[in-house]
Amino acid sequence: MKGYQITFFTQQDQQHHHLPVAEWLMRTARELGLHGATRQAASEGFGRHGRLHSAHFFELGDQPQEVMLAVTEEEAGRLFARLKEEGVHLFYVKTAVEFGVLGNGL
Repeated sequence: MKGYQITFFTQQDQQHHHLPVAEWLMRTARELGLHGATRQAASEGFGRHGRLHSAHFFELGDQPQEVMLAVTEEEAGRLFARLKEEGVHLFYVKTAVEFGVLGNGL
């Protein structure tokens, strides 16, 4: 199947509707019927302003987060329409990919 791999980059303390943006994205992906998403926490990173974001022993609020999805063109359209409607401010990378499932599954 052809579509897109979309990766969103945020921090643990960035919120939308009183939820961390990464958690809100996961819920929204499920609500839109997307077939899966992966949320990852990173140890550190920096953004366009050069400010270092990292997970500290006592404070995880600044911890970088990624949410990655593999979606069809139609699913990407629905997702970005929702993000625009919600006014979410996010950096993302969208790459054309081929994806599928191998094996018989359970």
